[in-house]
Amino acid sequence: MTPGRDRSTHGAADGPARTAPGRRAADRAAEMARARRLLLWYPGGWRSRYGDEFAELLIDERAELGPSWRSTVNIAATGLRARLAAAGLADHPVDPEAAARAGMATMAICAAAAILTGAVMWSQLAIGLQWSVPAGNRITQAIDFMSAALLALAVAALLAGAPAAWAAITSAWRGQARGVRRPAMMSAGGALVLVVGGRHFASAWPGTGGHLLAHQSLVPGRIAAFGWAATMWITSYWAHPGALAQFPHSELAWMVLSPVATACLVIGIAQVLRRIQMSPRMFRYEMCVGHLALAGLVAFLCGALCWLSLSGGASGRLFLAGTIDRAGLAVLAVSVVAGAAAVRRSRAAAHWRPTRPDRG
Repeated sequence: MTPGRDRSTHGAADGPARTAPGRRAADRAAEMARARRLLLWYPGGWRSRYGDEFAELLIDERAELGPSWRSTVNIAATGLRARLAAAGLADHPVDPEAAARAGMATMAICAAAAILTGAVMWSQLAIGLQWSVPAGNRITQAIDFMSAALLALAVAALLAGAPAAWAAITSAWRGQARGVRRPAMMSAGGALVLVVGGRHFASAWPGTGGHLLAHQSLVPGRIAAFGWAATMWITSYWAHPGALAQFPHSELAWMVLSPVATACLVIGIAQVLRRIQMSPRMFRYEMCVGHLALAGLVAFLCGALCWLSLSGGASGRLFLAGTIDRAGLAVLAVSVVAGAAAVRRSRAAAHWRPTRPDRG
């Protein structure tokens, strides 16, 4: 009996010893998973460079000091600041040049968002002016103001895009276009799809058959039809599947394809701006064009406010502002604020040495 008791006691004593390493490994894995979740506050480039080291530091700190909500809040706040710096909207403590490049790309994204949402409002007013005469002249003034702003944004896009495209082409020719070919092809493909599809579906423009637009404003009907077709997917019909199902299959396919093409165009342009080689002179030129784009954003926001400030009854049924228009106004306001911050942060890079391409 004694040997048996000895064996059972020995087994009971060795059980925790055998399971302790496994338990410690499980605890370590759980702590690592928690640290990885906290690292999601930081941008991807930061995580790939510093993530492993920072995760180990978080695990050691938690083991020594215990859990703390203040530490979690501090990590979240620091991660958000790092994301703003990566977008060019805050100072970059390590590489301010990279922050300036990111600010230029962010300005391009803000301009694209403003053009997209602005085209929705603008095409809606153009359809109304094609069929009806507004009670007052403020509607006509609003669309003329918005038209001038869109023209300024389009000119800024051309002025900024031409040198960037040339820099990308020359870099590719010299074999220095690492990381540029794919976003350049992505943006070119998105632009091609939008142009071809927009021209095709412009024939279904709801303003076709009307004749008042040319007499009331400076907006050409064909441009209004193209703007409507390119932004057809921004509609409240998505919330009404029964009504949406009545659309022709080709239009439904276009409403799915056009946002994908728009995303490819915008993301491709932003990545090209981050990665192409620029001289200080070209960078200063791009910043001047950025100021022009920012002025266009402010002008369009003022025109949209002029329209949305009108009372619904006085403006007429065709000129009523809906939920999408109010959401578009919010997008315009955010684009103006973010674009101004991006231009301000990037301005300091005008006197720097030639900018290095972003390898991230």
